[in-house]
Amino acid sequence: MAELKTKPNDAPLAAFIAAIDDERRRADCLRIIDIMQSLTASPPQMWGTGIVGFGKSYYLYDSGRGGDWFLVGFASRKAALTIYLMSGVAAHEALLARLGKHKTGKGCLYLKSLADVDEKVLHALIEESIAKTRARYPEQ
Repeated sequence: MAELKTKPNDAPLAAFIAAIDDERRRADCLRIIDIMQSLTASPPQMWGTGIVGFGKSYYLYDSGRGGDWFLVGFASRKAALTIYLMSGVAAHEALLARLGKHKTGKGCLYLKSLADVDEKVLHALIEESIAKTRARYPEQ
């Protein structure tokens, strides 16, 4: 089985944030850090070179393959902020309908800016994802 390339590391979060050129995007990332840290009660940790993860979880695919991962996380990509919802996006249709301007993937929520969404709904969405993930994969 192939080993995951994206792993937790000790890279400084401050350097990651400082490297974000767009001031608005940098502010959005700092706000997302506050939200995720408060909901998980876990400090942010870099995963690879571009993902900030919070907490610990375990995933298990139908194939039986699984591994350790973060509970919730985000990345600042060129096109959008990417919010990683380990519970999957489909589990949150009601909240997504009220969120505001966004796009989705199977387990990712893509936001151009926090100004485009209702932050209270985003908070509830992240909180719900954490609860669903913890229920499915209790901490090992």
